[in-house]
Amino acid sequence: MRAAVLYGTAGSLLLSALVTVPAGGDPRWPGDPLGPGADTRGTAVAAERAAAAGVRFGTCSKEEDLPDDVKCGTVKVPLDYAHPDGKQIKLTVSRVKATGKDAKNSKRKVPRQGALVYNPGGPGASSMYFPLIGFLPEWKRLAGAYDLVGYAPRGVGRSAPLSCQDPKRLVKGPTQSPTFPSESYKKERIAEAKAYARGCLKRSGKAVQHYTSLNNARDLDVLRAALGERRLTFMGASYGTYFGALYATLFPSHVRRMVFDSAVNPAPEQIWYQNNLDQSAAFEIRWADFRAWIARHDDVYGLGATPEEVLRSYEKARARLAASPAGGKVGPGQLQGAFLQAGYYDDYWPHRAQALSAYLKGDPKPLIEQAGPYPEAAAEQENGNAVYTAVECNDAPWPTDWRTWDRDNTNLARKAPFETWDNVWMNLPCAYWPVPRQQPLDVRTLPGALPPTLILAAERDAATPYEGAVALHRRLSGSVLVTENGAGTHGIGGGPNQCVNGYLDAYLLEGRLPVRRAACAPHAEPKPVAPGDRSKAGKKAS
Repeated sequence: MRAAVLYGTAGSLLLSALVTVPAGGDPRWPGDPLGPGADTRGTAVAAERAAAAGVRFGTCSKEEDLPDDVKCGTVKVPLDYAHPDGKQIKLTVSRVKATGKDAKNSKRKVPRQGALVYNPGGPGASSMYFPLIGFLPEWKRLAGAYDLVGYAPRGVGRSAPLSCQDPKRLVKGPTQSPTFPSESYKKERIAEAKAYARGCLKRSGKAVQHYTSLNNARDLDVLRAALGERRLTFMGASYGTYFGALYATLFPSHVRRMVFDSAVNPAPEQIWYQNNLDQSAAFEIRWADFRAWIARHDDVYGLGATPEEVLRSYEKARARLAASPAGGKVGPGQLQGAFLQAGYYDDYWPHRAQALSAYLKGDPKPLIEQAGPYPEAAAEQENGNAVYTAVECNDAPWPTDWRTWDRDNTNLARKAPFETWDNVWMNLPCAYWPVPRQQPLDVRTLPGALPPTLILAAERDAATPYEGAVALHRRLSGSVLVTENGAGTHGIGGGPNQCVNGYLDAYLLEGRLPVRRAACAPHAEPKPVAPGDRSKAGKKAS
C-alpha cells in the first residue's frame, strides 16, 4: 500500500510535495462561506489525507460491469471543502496499469510516466470505463506509458449519487417536441421545471448545493494526491475542459500536462445561460451539415437531393409521429433526441438517415430501435440528468424571470429552430433553483505559472462551439490550439483523425507541442448505409 512508503524522511518529503497549496492560485475562491481561503485550506487538508491513504485498488463491484483487467477503488473527499472534517463522500475510481510496452514493438519497454486521469464531460458523465480504451489501436502508445485512470465524479454512479425524480418517468413516451411551442405548452413545461427543481432538493437534500464545478476541480486535486502523483496529467472532454480549466487556474503548480478536448467557453459571463444559447445556434449549423450529407447520398436514402428537401422529409416524419407514434413509443420528442445525437457525432449519420428513410417507406423498426425508450438505462440517465442540473444551476446566476428565457429563445428559434426549445426545457429548472448559486471563477493564468497545455477543437463542433476553444486559448497562457478544420465531431482526441492523434501523442508522451496553433484536415466523412442493411444499423440514442 502507498501509505506504507509515505512514512519516514523520504515519505514526509513526498507527502509535502503532494499536498502543498499551489503557488499562483487565487485564494479567494467563490463559495468560501467562512471567508477567503476556507475551501483552499480544506482542499489541502483533504489532499494530505488522501496522499497518506492512497487508493486500495481491487476487484470492481458487479455494478460497475467491468472486466477483471480493470481494478477499482475509492477516494474520500469532503462534501463541503470549507468543512474538511465534516461529512465525507466516496468517489469510485478505476485503473488499468501502464503496460510498459511499445505499441509498435511489444518486446521494447517504455518508461511509466504516471497516471493519466480522464473525464468525458457532462456534467454527469462517468469515466469508469475509460481504462478499457487502452485496448484500442489509437490509444496503445499512451496505455504503454500511463496508468489509465477513470472515475465517477461526485454525484455520478456510486459516488454519492444525486437524484431529482423517479427514473421511471424518463421512459414514458411518446412525447412531443414542438419547434414553436404554444403558450399552453410553455406553461406545462414551466410547471415541470419547477417540480423538477423541487424534486432535486427533496430527493437529494441540502447537500445538493455542494455539487459544483469548483468542487469537481477540488476533488480532482484530492484524486491526484491519492494516486501518488506530485503533478496531474489530465485529459478532459467537453464539460471536463471547464473544471479542468478551473483546476489549472486554482492549482497551476500541480499541473504536469493537460489536454482540453472540445472546450467550453470559460468566460464568467458565458456560464451557463449564454453558453446554452450559443450551443443551440451551433446545432442549427451542424444540423444543416447533416442534411447536406444526406442530400449528397440521395441515391441511397431518397430523402431529398438538397438540404431543404431533406428537412421536408424530416418534418413529414415529425408530423406523422405526432399523429401516430411509431410502436406506441416514438414520437417527435424521441425523434428529436435521436437526431440530436447525430449533431454530436457524425458516425451516427448513416444510421439515423437509414432509420428515417425506412420509416418514411413504411418500416418503423430501425427508428424504434434507435430512438425508442431504453428502460434498462433509465436510472443511469436520471442520475446523469440530476448531476447535470445541479452543477449547472449551482455554478452561476441564471435568469429567474421566464420572460427573459421566452424573449431570448423565441428570437433565437426563428433562425435556429432545431434544438433551441428542447435546450430550454433541459435547463429551465435553473430558473427556479432552490439553493444559493455561486459566481463563476475567472479562468486565466499568468505567463509562466502553468506548464504548456493542449487544446483540441473541431471547427464546426456544435456542443462546444469553436469560439470556446479560442477563448480558452487566450486565457491559458502558453496553451496551444490544434484545430480540425471543417469537422464537427464532439471530442476528437484519440478518434479517427491521425493528424490530431499525432499532436496528442507527441504532447502526452514527449511534451512536444507546436508553436501556439496548428491545424489538421478533417477526418473522412462517414459512408452511407443503405436502408435494409440491418447489420450496421444499431446506433441507439443515448
